[in-house]
This record gives sequence, structure tokens and C-alpha cells, in this order.
Amino acid sequence: MSDKATKIIQESLDALMQDETFLPDYEGQERETAFSSLISILSTPNHVHKSFLRVPLQNGEVVRLEAYRVQHNDTMGPYKGGIRFHESVDEDEVSSLASLMTIKNALHDVPFGGGKGGISINPKEFSKKELNLVCKKYVQYFNDVIGPDKDIPAPDAGSSAREMDWMMAEYKNINPGIPYRGSFTGKSVKNSGSLGRREATGKGVYFTLRYLLHDFLKNRRDEFQTSENKFFKTALEFYGRPLSIAVQGFGNVGSVTAMQAYNCDYLDTKVVSVSDQNVTLYNADGLDVPALLDFSNDHDGDLPTTDAEIHDLGISAEVRDRDDILSLEVDALFFAALGGVIHKDNVQDVKASILIEGANSPITSEADAILAEQGVVIIPDILANAGGVIVSYSEWLQGRETLYYSEEQVTKILYDKMKETMDRVLPEFFGDPFALRQNCYIHSITSLCTMLHIRGKLY
Repeated sequence: MSDKATKIIQESLDALMQDETFLPDYEGQERETAFSSLISILSTPNHVHKSFLRVPLQNGEVVRLEAYRVQHNDTMGPYKGGIRFHESVDEDEVSSLASLMTIKNALHDVPFGGGKGGISINPKEFSKKELNLVCKKYVQYFNDVIGPDKDIPAPDAGSSAREMDWMMAEYKNINPGIPYRGSFTGKSVKNSGSLGRREATGKGVYFTLRYLLHDFLKNRRDEFQTSENKFFKTALEFYGRPLSIAVQGFGNVGSVTAMQAYNCDYLDTKVVSVSDQNVTLYNADGLDVPALLDFSNDHDGDLPTTDAEIHDLGISAEVRDRDDILSLEVDALFFAALGGVIHKDNVQDVKASILIEGANSPITSEADAILAEQGVVIIPDILANAGGVIVSYSEWLQGRETLYYSEEQVTKILYDKMKETMDRVLPEFFGDPFALRQNCYIHSITSLCTMLHIRGKLY
């Protein structure tokens, strides 16, 4: 687990230690011992599975790819988490992401535990046939530890429904006669996937901002009018006024988030900037997001990078350096790329007052503390980007029951669940000095610790 997550868990347990209504059966030294057990249980994974996938390439070369499946905690249900295809993948990263899944699922009352997978690979350097073999090898090597009732993988950065389709097919081949539809989620709709699953994370990410600034403040702001809470003052500043939006990352999550903002009927939003791994595009009057999405779909996920491409597309945009989006004068900045993009060396450049973590851990612990001190509202990853796992649970149920929901039903499930979570954490966020991330962790850890106690795991 990352130092950041361990620190937040420790701080959350310290706060709960003082709450006599939490785990009241434990007193004195027994209470101290129980809480020491909790930090040990929550800060370490149950299992770390590592292998090197032996993959013959079409040119005759054989490569060995480092691959992981980390199972952090299954207190709330089967392990659940995506498989990341990226060159940065290592044991520390996958373990940290697995722990985030445990906390995220507990926060949203999704009956899954936390897991994560990864392969150290740049998928753009491999042919379709080679990637298919990589997927088969992953399932072959980790077949003993995955399955519909044990550990259910899903897509993550660098992987998609295609890879999940290939993996489920291999799981079915290896395990004849065993139920297989729930072995992977995030599959294509034709392959027992769920309508709305691909868009779920991006929709959920935008919904957290929309719900905060429209639904919640509209109905509850009078409760906090006399509050000195600095985060409430920041949020209230943007209530009922136009919002400038920037989205870092234009992949599956970022592009959907940008489209949600572009088409929003609840907030007066204007998407002034988007970026990907190559470029930042900016237009103070607002970007033509649908046109950019069409271009991206036709160009292997990339945005236009030259004035000529912008002109040919028939839109107006200024081409800037890739990282310029992080320091733009905007109201809300969405992170939908990779982790660690805001850190102690560039945190002072951030000008947005509301930050939404569509990616996992885009803000380091040092930067997080600085921004919180300034009253910046940060909607954390475990709250904002849970749409994927919420709809994955729906897909898992549909596969087990051979029952399929409409996209409207799936979207309602997603929004209802995220609304339920936000209605639990936002009142405390605006009523105490803790940042939203800390409030979310306290809620998650309360659920996890209560279940660990019930099951006798603290002795």
C-alpha cells in the first residue's frame, strides 16, 4: 500500500479510536490491540501473485512480461479490480491500487473486496494477435486465483472490453463446465457484458461534481450557511454560476467526462481544455468536444496535435504543451490520466478551486495537504471514479442470473448508488474540519472494521 493510503488509514483509525460508539466492545489495552490489528490488516494485502508471462512474438522473439494479481482484502466480498496494461506496472503500484479498491468498494457498499492486476507492457508496441496471446497467458498463469466467486478482474488503463472478452474465453476453455460469465466484467455487451459499463466511470466522475454543486447545495445549503467550514465556502462560491472545466486525459474516462460536461443540463459548464499524452487543447470560449471525440476515435485515441489538424477538423483550439492543462485558470479540473501528476513541485501552479480525481491517486500526499489547507475541494478517487465497479457489480449479477438490464436501468443504478454515498459523506464534510478524502476513508474503514469485528478477525 502507498505511504499516502497508509497515512490516511492511520489518521482515520486515530479519529475512530476516540469515538466510544465505534467498536464499544473493546476497552483499554484490548482496544489498543484491536486498533493495532486493524492498521496491520488494512495496510497489507492478503496475497501477492507475481509471474512472468512467456510470450512468443510474431518476429520469432520470445519476451517475458512481468505480471501481477494482488488480492488486498476480501472482507466485504470476492476480490475485485482491473488489470492495468502499462509500462509503469510494478508490485508497489498494483498493491496500492488493490488497497484503493478495498476502500472504494466499502465506501459505496458494493459487496466486493479489493484486488488489482497489471502487466508491464506498452500495448501499442504489440500486434493484436500478440495481445490476444498476452491475455491468454495472463489467465493461464493466474487461473487458480481468479474466478466468479474468488477474484473478478475488469479493464483498467491500457485494457478494454476486447481484452476482457479474450480473457473470459480463455477462462471458459480452461474451466469446462464451470460458470464463467461472472469471471470478468467490463466485457462487450454481445459477450454478456452490461450496457453502460464502458461509460460508467466517466459518467460517475462527472456526476460527483454535478451532484455536489447542483443537487446537494440546492437542497442542503441552508444547513451550512453559518458554517465556517472552508470547503463549504469554496463550493458555495460556484453555486448557480457558469463553470469553466478542464479534463486531463481523453481516454475512456476523460472523453466521457468531457462529453457529460459538454451536454450537462444541470450546470452551466463550458469545457475550455482537454489533454492527452501528447497535447493540451484550449479555447476560452469552449471546445467542440463531440468533434474532438470523433477525431480521437479515428486516430487511435489521440487528439489533434497541430494547427493543420485543428483547421481540417473545422474547430477552434489553441495547441499547448501537454502539461499546461494542470495550471490553467479554470474553476474545475478533472484528472483522468495516471497517478502522481500533482506533486510538491507543481502544486502551487494549480489554480482550479475544485479538483475531481477520475484517475487513481493523481495527487500526492504532500500536494493533497497543501491544497486542503488552501480550501481546495478535492473529490477523491475512491468517491469519484467508482462508477466502473458499481456497474461491474451489476454486470456480475446479470451474468450470474442471465438477466440483462437496459442502459437506462444501469445508469439509474449508478447514479442512485453514488447519490446514496454522497448523501452520507457530504454533510460531515461540510460540518467538520476533515477534507472529503478523510471523510470517505473514515466511512469505509468504519464499515470494514465493523465487519472484521463481527467475523472475529481482530483477536
